[in-house]
Amino acid sequence: MSLPPVTALAQPRRPELTQQGRLEQIRALTEPLAAVFWQEAAQADRTEQLSDVGVRAIKASGYAALTVPARLGGFGASLHEFAVAQETLGQADASLALVAAMNAHLLGSVGEAGSWPEDVYAELAHAAVTRGALSNSLASEPDLGSPSRGGLPSTRAVRVSGGWQVTGLKTWSTGSRALDFLVVTAAVDGQQVWRFVIPAGTPGVEVLPTWKGSLGLRGSGSDDVQFTDVFVPDSHALPPVGPLSAAAQASLAIQASSGGWFWTAVAATYLGVGQSALNTFVRYANERVPTALGEPIATLPKVQQAAGQMGLELLSARALLHSVTRAWTVPEARPGLLPRLAAAKTLCTNAAVNVTDLALRAAGGAALTAGLPLERSFRDARAGLTHPPGDDAALGMLGKQMLEL
Repeated sequence: MSLPPVTALAQPRRPELTQQGRLEQIRALTEPLAAVFWQEAAQADRTEQLSDVGVRAIKASGYAALTVPARLGGFGASLHEFAVAQETLGQADASLALVAAMNAHLLGSVGEAGSWPEDVYAELAHAAVTRGALSNSLASEPDLGSPSRGGLPSTRAVRVSGGWQVTGLKTWSTGSRALDFLVVTAAVDGQQVWRFVIPAGTPGVEVLPTWKGSLGLRGSGSDDVQFTDVFVPDSHALPPVGPLSAAAQASLAIQASSGGWFWTAVAATYLGVGQSALNTFVRYANERVPTALGEPIATLPKVQQAAGQMGLELLSARALLHSVTRAWTVPEARPGLLPRLAAAKTLCTNAAVNVTDLALRAAGGAALTAGLPLERSFRDARAGLTHPPGDDAALGMLGKQMLEL
């Protein structure tokens, strides 16, 4: 595959009036970036290292500004447009796609909900637009696990003169070494969870090389990050929304936006992993001509059935994801759409697991070799099940909505 130089990757342009025109702009942005991801994926997986070339490509392409509102110079992608973009990147490489996704979902959700002070958000948005800066929210911890299940983080923030000192350890920090801003959750007074925006390189921030020997996403750079007495000025400390009536309404909108953008990031990326496995299998089935058969194995009914089953899973998952993300444009509907978006996440991630498994079975022994990327897709797809919401939580949310109806 010919690879365009990083400097030639498409830059985000002002939105056009038609949806088709916007999607064409997104394709012009994502397809060259996906080509870089595809080229880097095998070596990154083999060496268990985040690709420097891939990271530079993300920052040079303008993808970091995809979900930044147009008023701040970004593309202002909708949730549906974000889903389309992430599926393209997920087809190329799940690891680098997730690095891009974590920044995009954070800037998209905060920009939509208006949940941060404008000057703090504008700082991250401006950095994304002008230099491709990447941000990620670091919340998982060794004892806490995923914060989606509740609980206070062990990371703590203590007030000092002019600001705060943050101390703690964060795990599963996707793209840790590539980040320009780290948004860190910490407990204040053992009661509330605050967020602290910390620029990379701040004294006391150390990335620990712990992401080794993982089943999947070996090139995602999801190392632990240690924070030791890291000073954060008051201007970059973000308290939780208060419990009063107006604030409670704002909190509901913030939670909807946060969940909606993160779940879409996960669903679309792993949907891309599943589609990549199907694409690989289709190429193999049309090229593989056993001497005993004398024609491609794609002509065999059992191979056609396997491809049909893979296609059915992906088409079903994509249809639900796209229908919900298109409906997201109505702000008042978003809280009610969350259970369906959680279901879409479950459907997409499980489709990726099932399709990669089917592709391995149908391709036979060749799927076990490095000659086909199916084994990497199979391993990466399993990671989709670990992202919140878990299948039990997503089905519970949808079930409650169904029973209320």
